[in-house]
Amino acid sequence: MRHQPRRIKSLVHRAILFVSLTLGSGHTGCFSNLNARQGGPEGASTASNPHVLRVRLVVPRCPCPDCLQPLRLVGQALSWPENFMNQKYLLYMYLLKARTFIALLIVVGFFSVMVPNFLTPSNLLIMTQHVAITGLLAIGMTLVILTGGIDLSVGAVAGICGMVAGALLTNGVPLWGGNTLFLNVPEVILVVAIFGVLVGFINGTVITRLGVAPFICTLGMMYVARGAALLFNDGSTYANLVGLPALGNTGFALLGSGTVLGVYIPIWLMIGFLLLGLYLTRKTPLGRYIYATGGNESAARLAGVPIIKVKVFVYAFSGLCAGLVGLVVASQLQTAHPMTGNMFEMDAIGATVLGGTALAGGRGRVSGSIIGAFVIVFLADGMVMMGVSDFWQMVIKGLVIVTAVVIDQFQQRLQSKVVLLRRHEKKLQAAPLSDIRHS
Repeated sequence: MRHQPRRIKSLVHRAILFVSLTLGSGHTGCFSNLNARQGGPEGASTASNPHVLRVRLVVPRCPCPDCLQPLRLVGQALSWPENFMNQKYLLYMYLLKARTFIALLIVVGFFSVMVPNFLTPSNLLIMTQHVAITGLLAIGMTLVILTGGIDLSVGAVAGICGMVAGALLTNGVPLWGGNTLFLNVPEVILVVAIFGVLVGFINGTVITRLGVAPFICTLGMMYVARGAALLFNDGSTYANLVGLPALGNTGFALLGSGTVLGVYIPIWLMIGFLLLGLYLTRKTPLGRYIYATGGNESAARLAGVPIIKVKVFVYAFSGLCAGLVGLVVASQLQTAHPMTGNMFEMDAIGATVLGGTALAGGRGRVSGSIIGAFVIVFLADGMVMMGVSDFWQMVIKGLVIVTAVVIDQFQQRLQSKVVLLRRHEKKLQAAPLSDIRHS
């Protein structure tokens, strides 16, 4: 019983060798020497030891395809266990790459059974509107993490940008001589977006020019932005951001609740930034620079990649996304609250990691982060509809993020094994042909 697997493998090798030599062609005169030895000298009985089979094929001067094909089949047959293992690992790799979409199907299937109205069109549209907030942050976070960094300040930046919008709509801009300038809604959106870009630019400059770690820099900016948002109005909110027709600043509610072709404007914003992110990462040199910076920063610097400009850009882009999120939330609530965006950065990081972006950088996709945002938001909204406690929601979200990181690490180890197996398989397949050329 101990030798049973070896006996089966030997019999399979015999059968494939016989078929390959028999069906290869009728051009058998090219084989000048064929020895099958089994545990003894040449010409020994083949029945003496059924566990060992060694084949030596010598073809001195015939490189014709009819003669080489049987040898290729023999080489492939001798490596059949390696091929099987390679296919198994590849199947695991494909499943791991599709893990975010599989998780989304599981979440949707579970809550569609547990919550009767979960899959109604109106509920799906509302939940997708919630996805737009996390999705916008996840797009900017993906670019940052691809370079090997992280941005913990996006939630606080969203909060302070909402407060800036509330201050502009309520108090205007004081001018010299006691006059006040009130901006219309498009101008307020533009000013807030520039403010978000400026905060991200500061993050990128401190990280690249002063050598501060991204975690520490963005953590400090998170506290600065949150404290500044509380100082804006002494910790109070800016309520009733409807504007006044006489001042020309009405219509702010359309940004968060308006529709175009029956779809909410925040969803269109997410789609637009998704297309922009896909174009930047796939079709432009900047996208290649981003992946190169996260993959190997030292090699990218030696190759001439502008590391400083790339990092400053991704942090500024993340600040832009955070600023737009602050505007959308303030528009939906018609109120600017200084604590807006609390823990938004955790949802953005969780969606990015769930989408397959490696925290070490250099690997990930913007589209995967959007699917991860759907998983995070659908999971949260489903638990709310089921009446799950807020405390348990935090616990479950944390477990989901940790599980996503563990699976990502497992995928990296499995990918390394697949690469090694492919190299080994190529060597085994090339061995018979190399013997033919040297004979």
